[in-house]
Amino acid sequence: MTPADLSRCVVRAVRCAVADGELAAGAAAPERVVVERTRPGGVGDYATPVAFQVAKAARCAPRDVAGVLARRLGAEPGIERVEVTGAGFLNFVLPAPSAPAVITDAIIRDIVIRDVRGGAAHVVPADESGLGLRERVVRRSVLRLVTAQGGTERDLPGPLAVAPVARRDGDVVARYGADAACWAMLAVPARETPSFSDALLHQGEANEFFRVRYAHARSRALVRNADQLGFHQEPGDVDDAPALLRLLADHPLVLEAAAYHRAPERLVRNLVELADALLDFQYRVLPQGDEKPSAAHRARLALADAAGTVLAGGLALLGMDAPERL
Repeated sequence: MTPADLSRCVVRAVRCAVADGELAAGAAAPERVVVERTRPGGVGDYATPVAFQVAKAARCAPRDVAGVLARRLGAEPGIERVEVTGAGFLNFVLPAPSAPAVITDAIIRDIVIRDVRGGAAHVVPADESGLGLRERVVRRSVLRLVTAQGGTERDLPGPLAVAPVARRDGDVVARYGADAACWAMLAVPARETPSFSDALLHQGEANEFFRVRYAHARSRALVRNADQLGFHQEPGDVDDAPALLRLLADHPLVLEAAAYHRAPERLVRNLVELADALLDFQYRVLPQGDEKPSAAHRARLALADAAGTVLAGGLALLGMDAPERL
C-alpha cells in the first residue's frame, strides 16, 4: 500500500463502517481524506484527523470514531499498524515503499499533470482584474493544484488572503526573472510577505530554486549518459535510496495537502527535499570505472528518471519551467 492508497482506504473504511451500522447512518464519508506524514516525534509514519470530520454526524466522540476505523484499517493488507492518539487522530505505520510502486505512481501522476499544464488556459482564474502580481501567481498555482486533484475553480470558495510583494511587481520580475520571482512568492505561506535576495540569481547550492531545477537537469543527463553507455532504465528494487523513495512515495500526499490547504509552499518544500535527495543519489546511478551496467544500475536509473519527472511536474504546477540542461 502506498501513502496515496492509504487516503482512499480511509474513505472506504468510513463508508463500510456506516454501511455495517458501526457508525450512524448520517456519518457520510468525506470525498477526500487528507493524510499527512507525522511530524518529528509523532506516532507512526502518517496521520489523519478524519475522525473529527465524521464525529458530529456520527453523534459520538472523535476518539470513538477513530477506534471504529482503527479496528477496520488494522486488518487491511499493507498497513502494519494503526494507533489512535490524542482526541482522535489516526496514526499509521506502512511498509517501506518499493521503487517499482513509486515509479509507476510517478508516471501515472505525470500524465494528469501534463494534462493540466497543457490546458493552462483552462486553469487560469476567470477573473484576475485588480489583482497584484503575487495574488495572480498564488491563485494560479492553487488552481493548478486543485485541478490536478480533479477539482475546478468552483472548489475555491472565497478569496485567498495574499500578502503583496514589498516592491513594485515589474522591478521584481526584471531583477530576478519571472520563474525565480514566482518561486520566492510561493516559497512562503500566502499570508506572509515574500523576501527576495540576490541568492535567487546565484547558480549554486545556496539557491533552492536552482537546486530543484539542477536536480531535474541532472536526472535528464543521467538518462542521456546511460544511453551513451548502452543501457536503459528498468524498474526494480533499489535498496540504497531510502530517503528518495520516501519522498517520492509521500509526493501524492503533499499534492493533496497543498491543494486542500491552498498552500503551494508545501509543494515548494517537498521539491527542495526531493531535489537534495536526488542530488545525493545521482552518484550511485551510473557504473563507475570498469564496472559493467547491471540490473541494479537500470533500476537506479529508473528511480532517478522518476524523480526528475516528479520535479518537472511539481515545477509545472507552480507555473515554472524545468530545463533539460543547466
